[in-house]
Amino acid sequence: MGGESVLYRKTRRDFLQGLGVGAAAMPFVLNLPSLAQAAEPVKRQRLIIMFSPDGVVPWNFWPDEEGENFTFKESMKPLEPFKKQTLIVNGVCDRIRGDGDSHMRGIGCLLTGIELFPGNVQGGGDTPAGWSSGISIDQEIKNYLQSNPATKTRFGSLEFGVMVPDRADTWTRMSYSGGNKPIAPIDNPYQMFNKLYGRQKDQESLKSVLDVLKSDLDKVRSEVGAQDRQILDEHTTLVRDVERELQSTAKDMGHAVPVLEAGIKEENDNIPKISKLQIDLMINSFQADFARVASLQFTNSVGQARFRWLNIQEGQHDLSHEPDSNADAQTKLTKINSWYCEQLTYLAKRLAETPEPGGQGNMLDNTTILWTNELGKGNSHTQDNIPFVLVGGGLGFKTGRSLKYQRMPHNRLLLALAHGFGHRIEKFGNPDFCAGGPLPNLT
Repeated sequence: MGGESVLYRKTRRDFLQGLGVGAAAMPFVLNLPSLAQAAEPVKRQRLIIMFSPDGVVPWNFWPDEEGENFTFKESMKPLEPFKKQTLIVNGVCDRIRGDGDSHMRGIGCLLTGIELFPGNVQGGGDTPAGWSSGISIDQEIKNYLQSNPATKTRFGSLEFGVMVPDRADTWTRMSYSGGNKPIAPIDNPYQMFNKLYGRQKDQESLKSVLDVLKSDLDKVRSEVGAQDRQILDEHTTLVRDVERELQSTAKDMGHAVPVLEAGIKEENDNIPKISKLQIDLMINSFQADFARVASLQFTNSVGQARFRWLNIQEGQHDLSHEPDSNADAQTKLTKINSWYCEQLTYLAKRLAETPEPGGQGNMLDNTTILWTNELGKGNSHTQDNIPFVLVGGGLGFKTGRSLKYQRMPHNRLLLALAHGFGHRIEKFGNPDFCAGGPLPNLT
């Protein structure tokens, strides 16, 4: 019919925008058969930044080899199933200095690439400092995606935490919406669940959204063929059912939501359970396209988790201060970082086993995970050789390699993340460390 020929001449988005169809109706109509035929394939890109604290044991972390023929050391052996999707970046350094101790600058400058503001938070023997003075790269990319209707999502970014201390200071924040504007991660899975799927309190407001949705479905019905009209009739029936549910207040509105194990307290020994819950929620949020940028922060800079489930009684930060000659401490720190790598591997596995919604392949094909740390090595507090391990194909980097650089400023890696999204900024953070542009040899 005439409406179908219009669909062949236009993209789905052009067609629906021309009808004045709002965002609420999009999930109901984008997968109609005739609209699917007219669709132009668009790759959905995502970035996840995963943080773990207190440095690594270098000789048990970095591969000896460079290039494709490398061998995982003990700390990264859990990633073996994803070797072809992994890119290990050695020799990239956080060269930002100024106020604050190494742990403060380590996390506060990690994603911002710029100095901390002067402040009154005292750490170690260094000068006191405040919050970071610039936006973090995850939020820069979020803003870029949110500025385009084609990539705009409900939340833009989601910040997940695992046992982040219940206080606000420079050691507990890595994401910033701007200078002096830290973003608190949500480290309670039930709180995150409520953010993603909580009941709409203002039912009259929700009822008006449903009214608009029904109106938009009626607009599309007049422009499509019989098969699509039947599908739209089913959607309209769903809308009416939801309205009845609202009136009875018996059920929540929306698509199917995950079921969380109940009663998990925010306690040290529940870190493994909390980690799994947060990762599963993140995967579900990506399936619903709630956000395309996310972070997963384990504890905090100077993290003092006790890994009793690994038979390690000491706090992580205390262990990280032990000298290299303390073989027992180095063995325990290696086990701790291997456990963090297991969390990274579980995240990669969940992405890899989840088909890309409305697209081809799986979600790992379209997602890049960046695992990082505030220090290169705990007992020296060095910010040279910061761990940067990337997994997944979201940004088009050539994976399956171990790369080695010579004290390259990490600002250039942050630039590369932005460029991977098509955000061609020439500097990020302190411009003194952006010379040469994005980190070379990633693609």
